[in-house]
Amino acid sequence: MIAISNCSFFESGSLRENATILISDGKINSTTAQGISEGYKVFDAQNALISPGFLDLQIYGFGGDLFSAYPTADTLKQMDQYLISKGTTGFLACLATNSLDVFYKAIDAAKLYRKEAVGFLGLHLEGPYLNVKRRGAHITEFIKKATLDEVKQLIEYADGTVKMVTIAAELQDDEVIQYFLDQNIVISLGHSDATFEEATDAYNKGITTTTHLFNAMPSIHHRAPNLPVALFSHPTAMSSIIADGLHVNFEVVKMAQKVLKDRLFLITDAVTACDIGPYQHRLSGDKFVMADGTLSGSNITLLQAVQNCVRYCDVELSEAINMASKYPARLMSLENVGEIAVGKKADLLVLSSELALQQVFVAGVEQLPRNN
Repeated sequence: MIAISNCSFFESGSLRENATILISDGKINSTTAQGISEGYKVFDAQNALISPGFLDLQIYGFGGDLFSAYPTADTLKQMDQYLISKGTTGFLACLATNSLDVFYKAIDAAKLYRKEAVGFLGLHLEGPYLNVKRRGAHITEFIKKATLDEVKQLIEYADGTVKMVTIAAELQDDEVIQYFLDQNIVISLGHSDATFEEATDAYNKGITTTTHLFNAMPSIHHRAPNLPVALFSHPTAMSSIIADGLHVNFEVVKMAQKVLKDRLFLITDAVTACDIGPYQHRLSGDKFVMADGTLSGSNITLLQAVQNCVRYCDVELSEAINMASKYPARLMSLENVGEIAVGKKADLLVLSSELALQQVFVAGVEQLPRNN
């Protein structure tokens, strides 16, 4: 049992100060304690801010190995450990468009590792059912239209490990889309050339979110509204965004957040250096690129994305934290994480006034070493 004393945290957008959070059995059991009962190990936060652990729904590798190049349980464990140390306590390991053989190996790894997973939530398949016109860094030869038989075989084999798919809905049959929905898999509209009407139709069919807003989709046109405008106009559709200032300019992130509000959430879309396989990423300045110079993944953590939103995008701190925790949790129907509230998992971050990570608490792990 742990008591985090002398701390602050956001509750319904307002800052609570000089608070104490009591944790037992991996859950928050009080945020209003007047005193600390015997048996609690006290962690003095020294006026620090406590945040829910962050959730990254799109990351390809972290800690040294790209998951698609090394689709093993060891790679997932490596990602898990390194991401937690940086404040990301839940993540979907993402696979870009690839051969089905790689997908099946990744599923095998996910099924094996889920028995011991801490932050690993499952897989996000970004492709191969995309629009080649908006392929970005994805490999053309692997992109194709989905067939119901192929999708059924893949998802049945996945045995619940696939949690999200990114598709170009304008190219897919309704029966494929409905099958994903029937399996409770979150569908994201992405790498798509959808018109306003096509994107709106996709959202109305049950596609709930959008992959990395403004990247790998048509730009807004004032005489020909398209996917981004359909997203802005829809009452419930959500979207992820990469707030590194390179994939999307900070002024555009600012604009999107003001329009979408609680429908916009942060991802890293992060990769790691790799020199084998079809996705060979190299670091170029502060971003990763493919061999031909095409922009690929980011080189940020979710904490850095939160910091960027506050420092450069005019986003309130409480809202920036929600964009990395509450909103992705809501999208994925993860009711036990994403907020500081009684009954939630005790996945918590201790942040300094400069938003530096000082400590990570994870449900089921009594206390992780203090970060330097």
